[in-house]
Amino acid sequence: MPPADNDPFNLGLEEAESFTTGPSDAWRPQAPPALEPAIGGLAPRAPSAPADAPPPIPESGVGEALIPRVTIHAFCARTETAGVLEQAAKDRRMARATTVVRMGGLAAAVDEYQDHPTPSLVLVESLDDARRLLHGLDALAQVCDAGTKVVVIGQANDIALYRELMRRGVSEYLTPPLSALSVIRAIADLYADPSAPFVGRQVAFVGAKGGVGASTLAHNFAWTMSERLQTATVLADLDLAFGTAGLDFNQDPVQGVFDALSQPDRLDPVLMDRMMVRCGDRLSLFAAPATLDDDYEIGADAFDEVTHRIRAAAPYVVLDLPHVWSAWTRRVLLGSDELVVVATPDLASLRNAKNIIDLVRAARPNDAPPRLVLNQVGVPGRPEIPVKDFGEALGLEPSLVLPFDPKPYGLAANNGQMLAEIAPRSKAAEGIEQLARLISRREPPTPPRASLLSALFKKG
Repeated sequence: MPPADNDPFNLGLEEAESFTTGPSDAWRPQAPPALEPAIGGLAPRAPSAPADAPPPIPESGVGEALIPRVTIHAFCARTETAGVLEQAAKDRRMARATTVVRMGGLAAAVDEYQDHPTPSLVLVESLDDARRLLHGLDALAQVCDAGTKVVVIGQANDIALYRELMRRGVSEYLTPPLSALSVIRAIADLYADPSAPFVGRQVAFVGAKGGVGASTLAHNFAWTMSERLQTATVLADLDLAFGTAGLDFNQDPVQGVFDALSQPDRLDPVLMDRMMVRCGDRLSLFAAPATLDDDYEIGADAFDEVTHRIRAAAPYVVLDLPHVWSAWTRRVLLGSDELVVVATPDLASLRNAKNIIDLVRAARPNDAPPRLVLNQVGVPGRPEIPVKDFGEALGLEPSLVLPFDPKPYGLAANNGQMLAEIAPRSKAAEGIEQLARLISRREPPTPPRASLLSALFKKG
């Protein structure tokens, strides 16, 4: 049926031509996008969440994809949209990208690129009707360099407009209400690697001060994830000079995380597999050298690159961070999907934990707050800050409180075993499993029920 004369999408195309791409699509990506992805143009959007609502919880076992090192220019028509995009630009997932937000909308973008090259990605907002929007995009196409992706922010939640935009090579179409996370995830989808099955969820453990047991908890947490929850996990010991992961797992690997940090650009899956040591069917260890033969002057970019590549190796990556403060520890802390701060109930731990948590909250407004673990509670004869008061001072309820119980910890450390192997019914082992369930949002698999025949054979 021919379109009506007043149809703004009547471009003189036959029905069979309506989803083809012409040679003039200056920003058309190499692989054509799916015709009907789940975006707002296909169905009415759900009401936006309240401003004070907690951030949405990512899917279990999947980390937040990071935007690669690209340049993004945004041209907004509304100050509200500019505010959202500026908030998105400050998010940890966008740390690698360079983002510039300007006003002026689609017209300003066309004027800008008359004399300047286009970046990797251009976001343009338009308040115009469909016909004027398409006319403006035609003008933008004339000045866009090949390979540039274009995301349009419009007003009409219309499937016909969406399909026409896709036909013309637009990478994505977004409609209000927008949030920083929705924009970030739309951009991440544009750069998703189809050959990567997932992005592992990165969990970083850091102590509020030395000696609070953060490394021990990190190692036992990684073991619990692999053995109790039966999910593939990588443990990276980033305390290069004094790391204890090798001792705790009774391993003395020739290569480890230092070798990876020394050659981050060469860290492909084959080399990574050679550098890791297997500590079970599902747990791999990137051990620290734990020697003083080197000063370990390694830049933050190397740590960033290595941790980024490790996330493609397993659904969960556990980082054991040393109690030092530098550019790389700050970047790793802020870039992790989950952060666990381990403290003891004393004043120094309270001060340091507050500094860490306040920093993380300010730098990650779109993420849930860190998790607090209070360890070694109830040391005989030691004055302590009550758990309730400790949490109130931080504005954060502890996710886990572990009593002082040195015997199983000492036995496990001396034997190169985990707490659950030495004392499976101890409060420490049970608490770490509870923390693993809380962070992963997974439950241990149900053991298979023994059949009647198997029971008879056992008796025989």
